[in-house]
Amino acid sequence: MNSSARRGSLKKENVKKVPELPGLLEARDYTGAITLLEFERKMFLDKKLASGWRAGGGGEFEWVEGGGSALTEEERQQDTQRAMWLAYSAFHLGDYKKALDTYQALIDKGSDDQMLHVYQGCCLLGMGWHQEAEEKALQGPACPLQNRLLFHLAHRLNDENKLMMHHQKLADTTLDQLSLASIHYLRNHFQEATDIYKRLLLENRDYTALNCYVALCYYKLDYYDVSLEILAAYLQAHPDSAIALNLKACNQFRLYDGKAAEAELAPLIKEAVSVDKIESNLVRHNVVVFQQGERALQVLPPLVGTVPEARLNLVIFHMHNNEVQEAYELMKEIEPTSPQEYILKGVTNLAMGQQLDSREHLKVAQQYFQLLGASASECDTIPGRQCMASCFFILRQFDDVLIYLSSIEAYFPNDSTFQYNYAIAKAAAGKYKDAEPALLSMQASNSSEELQKDYIFQMWLARCLVMNGKARQAWEIYLKIEGTQESFAMLQLLANDCYRAGAFIYSAKAFDTLERLDPNPEYWEGKRGACVGAFQQIIAKRERKEVLREVLAMLKSTRNPQVEYLARVMKKWARDNGVNT
Repeated sequence: MNSSARRGSLKKENVKKVPELPGLLEARDYTGAITLLEFERKMFLDKKLASGWRAGGGGEFEWVEGGGSALTEEERQQDTQRAMWLAYSAFHLGDYKKALDTYQALIDKGSDDQMLHVYQGCCLLGMGWHQEAEEKALQGPACPLQNRLLFHLAHRLNDENKLMMHHQKLADTTLDQLSLASIHYLRNHFQEATDIYKRLLLENRDYTALNCYVALCYYKLDYYDVSLEILAAYLQAHPDSAIALNLKACNQFRLYDGKAAEAELAPLIKEAVSVDKIESNLVRHNVVVFQQGERALQVLPPLVGTVPEARLNLVIFHMHNNEVQEAYELMKEIEPTSPQEYILKGVTNLAMGQQLDSREHLKVAQQYFQLLGASASECDTIPGRQCMASCFFILRQFDDVLIYLSSIEAYFPNDSTFQYNYAIAKAAAGKYKDAEPALLSMQASNSSEELQKDYIFQMWLARCLVMNGKARQAWEIYLKIEGTQESFAMLQLLANDCYRAGAFIYSAKAFDTLERLDPNPEYWEGKRGACVGAFQQIIAKRERKEVLREVLAMLKSTRNPQVEYLARVMKKWARDNGVNT
């Protein structure tokens, strides 16, 4: 073979074969399909322009004769078919606006295909324009697709009557049953959706995507291992599936941590230099969650209304950063339908109630917690029991709080927040001996520094120490925070709790300090009673004799006629018993 022939042979080998539309659609390469279709339409346009036609003003694909022969019927059909496939590909790529505009262009050109209105309704549903989608759907003919579309729209528009009406029209076909399963899923009826998907999978072994749907249901039911096992079969057939990889990442996040989850998304984000550059809204959202809320304020707000979980995760982000008002505003107008929404509705109202000291907000929070915790579907779940514990916490029924928290304690061995709430509930229920070691272990833990700085935590610890006969240790807690904004409240607690527990000398010290800070007659009365109590304990040999000197010093600091009488009685006893005052 001579050199020129060899070059010609190599050139033929190097020529890439132009892909065909059926192959691109089969491979779900909708970007490639759109590129091919737009190229073919451009070639068709260039050909017509070359023959003397010019672009008209009635739409992208409407032509006004300016020379050459008119469009043949075959050319019109080919152009319409290309437009239909273009809209189909754009829809499946998630570019609903492009699909909608393409269908509209066909209508503007005089197409009498009434199904175009139904297709437009599907696009509008994808865009979240539910009212407009319903109007478009009703312009089309009555058919299974129109019924399925209206069925979904009734759910989105919260119209139960229409929902039941279109539900009754569903047939026992694969597409109608898939639609029913998706509505079950959207209404959090995950077991019902799973049953339908499993039945359809038995009847249609080739529908491998059903594995992905079943895996998604098991993920929602908290069976993460089962979800991963089912998902593996789908990923073996479609290793590049964005939905499957994303679901696998979410399972890994629940089972392990954000790093393990992020590693699963590597094929989807390898070309993105930052979170903002990731093409998929859902993947971009999940990366923020996996990275513990990093760049949440930049990424999540634009996704609210597009990714259902974006609003909820933004609320969680604000709550973690003590931005209670921002979190509350995001949930204010939401009527909860999912367990997560009920929980966040309760949590945001609870936080507002505590911040504003509002009984109204606390009552609303209690009602949301009770609605979820007492529901048949959630009463035996961990979140459901947490909600009931929160409900009883607000109602101050601490024995009931302990019943619910004790039933799920094993699931939170290293959760400092859970242990904190559990310990406080024990203390509030009067179980000080159980509460003290729990609070002390948290104080010694390096992972709970924030709780150690929390004066509420310090107050409860002080109360437990006092009630367990360790008033001196409780007083030392006060000495560490002396002079701070919270020290006055700590003094009030110690003054009254030490009095109740019979630790009169520390009660007297607390009342004495309070009296010097605020000359309130009530503090004198408290100090007087505590001093007399301490004197009685000295007489009964339950307190050291040397303490009498402190008692007398505290009494002298108050200018009150009663002081002289009390001091005289105490000094007389001291002289009679050889105590140096």
